[in-house]
Amino acid sequence: MTVAMHALSLYLDTSVIGGYYDAEFMDDTRALWRLREAGRFRFVSSVIVDQEITGAPVRVRELMAKTFTTADMLPVTTEALELTGHYMAQKVVPVDYTDDARHVAVCSVARLDYLVSWNFKHLANVRREAGFNAVNVLQGYPPVHIVAPTFLIHGHDQEKDL
Repeated sequence: MTVAMHALSLYLDTSVIGGYYDAEFMDDTRALWRLREAGRFRFVSSVIVDQEITGAPVRVRELMAKTFTTADMLPVTTEALELTGHYMAQKVVPVDYTDDARHVAVCSVARLDYLVSWNFKHLANVRREAGFNAVNVLQGYPPVHIVAPTFLIHGHDQEKDL
């Protein structure tokens, strides 16, 4: 029996867009793009990433423009700003990293499957995820799953071992 799978919705933060050209992260990041092309994932981002990417190298900005349409770019709504405020009040991330909390809030409000990031210090780690999810539960949002691309690419190739 074959089970049809829907494409998971992935919120990509700035580090993943830049990771496409970064030697340390390139292989797994590009594998994520190939899985998107194969229909396994739907990429979503936000105006926050669009603003952050303005200072990036030209090829990173071009990748952003080529990858995301206007429909794929989420706004920062009042609801997302309020949720960000709750994250900051609970000190989930330091005040200098409010944009990281905004990424999580936009992803949470949109109820996307995953937030994908190479930012291990402020996003993709179990301590931060637990903090964001404690706030989400209290505010009536589902848990957010924050992962590096590596955690998504494995297991999506053809299952030859079954």
